[in-house]
Amino acid sequence: MRLYAVVAAGGFRRYATYRVATFAGVFTNTVFGFIMAYTYTALWDERPHLGGYDLSQAVTYVWLGQALLMTCAMMGGGFEDELIERIRTGDIAVDLYRPADLQLWWMAGDLGRAAFHLLGRGIVPMVLGSFAFELALPGNPLTWPAFLFAVALGVVVSFALRFLVALSAFWLMDGAGAAQMAMLAGMFFSGLLLPLNLFPGVLGEVARALPWSSLLQVPADVFLGKHTGWDLAGAYAFQAGWALALLATGRLLQTVATRRVVVQGG
Repeated sequence: MRLYAVVAAGGFRRYATYRVATFAGVFTNTVFGFIMAYTYTALWDERPHLGGYDLSQAVTYVWLGQALLMTCAMMGGGFEDELIERIRTGDIAVDLYRPADLQLWWMAGDLGRAAFHLLGRGIVPMVLGSFAFELALPGNPLTWPAFLFAVALGVVVSFALRFLVALSAFWLMDGAGAAQMAMLAGMFFSGLLLPLNLFPGVLGEVARALPWSSLLQVPADVFLGKHTGWDLAGAYAFQAGWALALLATGRLLQTVATRRVVVQGG
């Protein structure tokens, strides 16, 4: 485990070196946060308590989305492009022969990336948003660690989804198409554009049942106090269930791909 802790720390330092990119990201998240916050304000003025949120909660949801956008990689980004390229060029064969687990290696690095983005691109937009809008911040101090745990589970689900996308390059000529589809699904079904509680009927039920809701909708509802007690445990179970199922699927595909590389190499 020490090896993967070092990899995670390396992932954090890797993204910390891009200071100009981080500043640009903070600026972009803040600008889009203001645009969406004013849009939500106009919408909630017409439809108060839409989706079960009051105006303050709705605006808070906007800024949580900007804070978690890169943390949970809702639009993709991070390791998958690099892994797809290594598969395409055949360099992945070297990785598979190393004395380290491929899935754990990339997940450790992605956890380091997520930790940096939570601190580097998550806190500042949220703070700036709180100066301009009345945010619904938790009154119970225990809500903060509950929220961070939900975010951590969301990051694992996000990694597992993107790992599957990257592994698709073993069977496709290029993984770019799968990555684009995953990006669109992440934007729509995570609740980044609109809270999933606003989706009508069957569409809303399906959207909330898909793994992408673990990236934003579930952590945001934990932050806003929508999940407490056994309901909070159920939210964690939902995220953990998807994480385990997706990681297990990734493990299976990794095993199949490894055998394929060994056979071709032999």
